[in-house]
Amino acid sequence: MSETASTRALQGRHHRPSVTTAPGLLPSLDPLLREWVPRQRWFAGKGRPVTGFDLVAAAELLPVDGTVDGAAAPGLLHLLVRARQPGSQVRAPEDDDCYQLLLGVHGTLPPRLAHALIGRPDGGPLAGRTVYDALLDPRLCTLLLERLRVPGQLGALRFTVEPETSLASGLTARPLTTEQSNTSVVFGDAYILKVFRRASPGLNPDLELPLALARAKCSRVPPPVAWFESDAAGPVTAAEGPRHHAAEPITLGVLTPFLDGAADGWQLALNALSVRADFTGSARALGHATAEVHTALAEALPTTELRRTHLELIAAGMAERLDAAARAVPALRPYRTRLRTAFHALTTLGRDGRTFAAQRIHGDLHLGQTLRSAGEGRWSVIDFEGEPARPLAERRDVQPAVRDVAAMLRSFDYAARSGPGGGDAWSLEWARRARTAFCRGYAEAGGLDPDSVPELMRAYETDKAVYEVLYEARHRPDWLPIPMAAVRRLAGPDPRLGTDPELTTDPHVGAGPDPYAEADPEEGDSSFTTYAPPEDRT
Repeated sequence: MSETASTRALQGRHHRPSVTTAPGLLPSLDPLLREWVPRQRWFAGKGRPVTGFDLVAAAELLPVDGTVDGAAAPGLLHLLVRARQPGSQVRAPEDDDCYQLLLGVHGTLPPRLAHALIGRPDGGPLAGRTVYDALLDPRLCTLLLERLRVPGQLGALRFTVEPETSLASGLTARPLTTEQSNTSVVFGDAYILKVFRRASPGLNPDLELPLALARAKCSRVPPPVAWFESDAAGPVTAAEGPRHHAAEPITLGVLTPFLDGAADGWQLALNALSVRADFTGSARALGHATAEVHTALAEALPTTELRRTHLELIAAGMAERLDAAARAVPALRPYRTRLRTAFHALTTLGRDGRTFAAQRIHGDLHLGQTLRSAGEGRWSVIDFEGEPARPLAERRDVQPAVRDVAAMLRSFDYAARSGPGGGDAWSLEWARRARTAFCRGYAEAGGLDPDSVPELMRAYETDKAVYEVLYEARHRPDWLPIPMAAVRRLAGPDPRLGTDPELTTDPHVGAGPDPYAEADPEEGDSSFTTYAPPEDRT
């Protein structure tokens, strides 16, 4: 669609009330959404049926009965809805999960969009029309980009473009289908738009942190160029009118430059494992990049010192998560007592007067959250949202930077155990060397040497492994042996049974000199440059 036609579609509204204010909109969509939303990979309430939805906010981005050049054009609705599920009645309504929906509306759905179908409402203002997932329609995605090019307000929605930024128009949209917790669309080879499906009031770290890093001149993270937010707090009631405002806006989507031709770290690692290639040069360079990001975040945003009280709270939270996971996953129970010693060691450090620096961090760092350019082999870090299952306030809190380091070490282990070797001796040695190289690169570039804080590293790696056990038990039971192997190592031998032959010492500490120690940290493994869109992977 041409830029002129796109602009007319965005501006060509009839002088009529919007369907978003018409009675019966959500009730007519409710039965369709109750079937469709729980099947989506980004739906967080799996395992509990959805009994209904509350409307938080609605906007008509494109008229549902609009035309372009005399032909019927699809409409585009933006909805924020709260999902009601069993158990949520004991909480306040605002605590229910809120989801962002972009709905296409058309008389007839073309066959190429059959996979995007949601359904046809029996009544209400959309009766007789077909409703579908607009983010799977390249045409509507292109029109969404056109709307992002124009700063301003539309109902509760607010669109912002970075100063002195001119966004290209008329780019072909390519929706990605590989993500789980969000949805992304690539435009030409210029931009990628990340749309947050689960919406929470407050500035999303995936906008906040890259903006801060861009203004700190950190080149390791693609800078946001445009984004959109909502002021709506919902749910909508007749007494309140069409919307009311939240104390903090809800970040809905962020547009950043697309690193065309870059390869994500997870696929690079699997490629190396598939041909039994060393990865230490790339791992060391990735350690450099991670340290640069942490240094820039510490300079750009507030930091603090964690003292006894803070360490005790952190340890208590870790212990609570362990107990909850053990209740849900019986295989974890025999290791619970020995795993708790990692958290107890933190409280002991606090009582001994030790303190640790805390700052803003990535919060969900793993190989799939990194990209390496095809040319110079330079690493970038992406997806600063943090673990989506955690509350937004927790994801925006300051934490020790080594939490990201521990998470990356777990990712190397995951690659080795899930790759072609299936966790054989060579693959495990590959992981040990990669972990060692990453930590060396991190320390060389100014990060805290992980070997200097073994108690902190063990606590955070244990906490991450416990999280992985619970996740795999719920979503991918066949993968459960991967984090359980880490649990056995981190728990140490059972004194009643003797030494477990699988257990080793701290696996990121090498037993001997690394022959790649002097390699250029920006070189190594450059042959693995096939692009694969990053996923929500460990």
